[in-house]
Amino acid sequence: MIISTHQLLTALGWRYATKMFDPTKKIPADLWEALEKSLILTPTSYGLQPYQFLIVQDAAKRAALLPHSWGQKQVVEASHYVVFAARTDMKEADVDKFIQRTAEVRKVPAETMSRYRGMIISDVVNGPRGKIAHEWATRQVYIALGNLMTCAALVGVDACPMEGIAPVEYDKILNLNGSGYATVVACALGYRSPDCKYATAPKVRYEGKELVRYI
Repeated sequence: MIISTHQLLTALGWRYATKMFDPTKKIPADLWEALEKSLILTPTSYGLQPYQFLIVQDAAKRAALLPHSWGQKQVVEASHYVVFAARTDMKEADVDKFIQRTAEVRKVPAETMSRYRGMIISDVVNGPRGKIAHEWATRQVYIALGNLMTCAALVGVDACPMEGIAPVEYDKILNLNGSGYATVVACALGYRSPDCKYATAPKVRYEGKELVRYI
């Protein structure tokens, strides 16, 4: 066990959807590198990683996104702002790219994965999930979002998931139209402002017996 159960639950109890960030505090480069790596290490269906993570650093772009984010100041005040974009469709070329990467990393011939390749294509390209490719990819995005927020809490970084955005407008500002990706959700990360009243508010959750069932 890398951390104790007490440390885990303490971190998850400490985290909250941060409404006010301290714009003067930035996430150190080495810490951000680890959080970025946590995104990359997120598990996905078949391992296909049908998404991109756009780290919006340009102040002008953030300002442009603000009115399309319900005016939520986290967009411009957070140390880092991540936009999660999911694939709009899946092609055989996407599967082939993944197979080649697998062959490279595991040092095996790509031909040995021909059956696996065919299975993936019959599902996410030509099959049931292929018909709802963006919806399927969106589900993968939310796995990455949850992973990022949990990892951030474990290293003392505040985060706020942000669905209150206009994806179509984000796509325009971030030049995603025609890229094969479309905006799904965003996440602001940094350090809470001492003036954020929600930081000390009790966390509201149902009792475990209402949410967890052993059957």
